[in-house]
Amino acid sequence: MAVSGTDSVVEAMCPYRLVLEHVTSRWGVLVLIELLDRPYRFSELRRAIGGYGRGVSEKMLTQTLQTLERDGLVHRDAKPVIPPRVDYSLTALGREAAEQVRGLALWTEKRMDAVREAREAYDTRRGADAS
Repeated sequence: MAVSGTDSVVEAMCPYRLVLEHVTSRWGVLVLIELLDRPYRFSELRRAIGGYGRGVSEKMLTQTLQTLERDGLVHRDAKPVIPPRVDYSLTALGREAAEQVRGLALWTEKRMDAVREAREAYDTRRGADAS
């Protein structure tokens, strides 16, 4: 999610749209929800996100964290020790966004049966229309 020339054009035209895309991206959602619990080191966060199914690559997690840091949602704390230690946590703004995202995730989990039923009804109607 590095900033490209296209991103800066979109950001200038519609600044909140790009932030919304970052917050609701596949990995952005999971990063925000995980960081609600506590700060994580990079590898810990990668493993925690991997617990949701398919794992995130180092490159994608790095890009996601950089993007969320740029948006002011994630704080990166690099400690000058050997070996290097970097912790990621939510800023106050990030905590606010993460609470909203978690609310949507909980709603989705709670209402998944209704979504499944709607999908099945739709598929049945579409199948009948195709006949």
